[in-house]
Amino acid sequence: MEVKPLKSFVKTLAPAPDKSVTHRAIMLNSVARGKAEITNALLGADCMSTIECMRAMGAKIEVDGSRVLVEGGEELKPAEMYVGNSGTTLRLLTGLLTGYPGKFVLDGDASIRKRPMKRVVEPLREMGAKITFSEGVRAPLSVTGARLKGISYNMPVASAQVKSAILLAGLNADGITTVHETIRSRNHTELMLKAMGAKIWIENHATAIMRGTLTAIDVDVPGDISSAAYPMVLAACLKGAHVTLKNVGVNPTRTGIITVMKECGAAVEESQVRYAVEKIATLDVSYTGNMKPFNIGRELIPYLIDEIPVLAVLACFIDGESVITGAEELKVKESNRIDTTVGMLKAMGADITATDDGMIIRGGKGLKGGATIDPRGDHRIAMAAAVAAAMSERGADILDPGCVAVSYPDFFRILEE
Repeated sequence: MEVKPLKSFVKTLAPAPDKSVTHRAIMLNSVARGKAEITNALLGADCMSTIECMRAMGAKIEVDGSRVLVEGGEELKPAEMYVGNSGTTLRLLTGLLTGYPGKFVLDGDASIRKRPMKRVVEPLREMGAKITFSEGVRAPLSVTGARLKGISYNMPVASAQVKSAILLAGLNADGITTVHETIRSRNHTELMLKAMGAKIWIENHATAIMRGTLTAIDVDVPGDISSAAYPMVLAACLKGAHVTLKNVGVNPTRTGIITVMKECGAAVEESQVRYAVEKIATLDVSYTGNMKPFNIGRELIPYLIDEIPVLAVLACFIDGESVITGAEELKVKESNRIDTTVGMLKAMGADITATDDGMIIRGGKGLKGGATIDPRGDHRIAMAAAVAAAMSERGADILDPGCVAVSYPDFFRILEE
């Protein structure tokens, strides 16, 4: 797909619904008592994988546009399931299924089969889980229900998916399961579990859960701040640009991009704040023309891990050296996002260097463009490349634009408009 340079960008829009919240609303309501209505659900490929997996295990799920009706139960029937490209589905289900009787098999596409699962499997086995796997602790995985015991687990690396897998196993474990984090990761799972009546409590950097039954709840999914990040960067960098983003989830464990952009000098305003399980607001972002470089360290990485590719694009338009460190987690995403981000921006004319745990961007000259970019099936790289192309001198061709369907199916249509 050809992406041409934009002269300006003035728009009001609602970003794609939040993928993390949609996954959890579908999965948890499928094992809860009662019926639930999920509105404004993201029904991209990843969340559809979660729906199909839960259906395979007996949940009754109806999809009507962006509305999902879920009728679950406290039992799940054994099944062989295909998670597609969804790492969230794989990791969270691995934890959830450990306490259910029967044998469950989880497999995915070629990308999923490369994703390391050791960090998920080790604490679950410590709880008594019976999990077998392929060479290198990768999918396909087989989970056989077992009697679980609660553990106290210190997270070696901040990861919301690993934490969630342990907490979901804790729903069916004897005693108390506690997860300790040095740096807090996303807390969507904890918020939803609490709203559904789980025996869960959070104190400082520890989250504890006990065996319990969930009650179904209706969920209105907010807009995904990771999807909002792309128009936010466009508005900050293009002269005269302004974007109003409505109904955006601004959970404090997800707003690292707002922190960084404000520190850079971008005009980011938050208004119309409300709460519906998650914190939700309207965001206004405007061009200022006087941004300064940023330094993102390990302590901030969990709050913006998915936004790093597009923040690297932002850095290309800021005079000076921006540095990202502590981001080793990027290596095990849909692609090695350190390599794919750096490679994409080098092709567009950026002065950028990869490091073992991040990258260094020497910005201020913008981007020439004129490249053909292969995102390697990674939706975040495809969208970051499109933003880079739209702000470059010559635009770019983006191969495999359909890969954005997993998180933002309308992305290219909105960009073209």
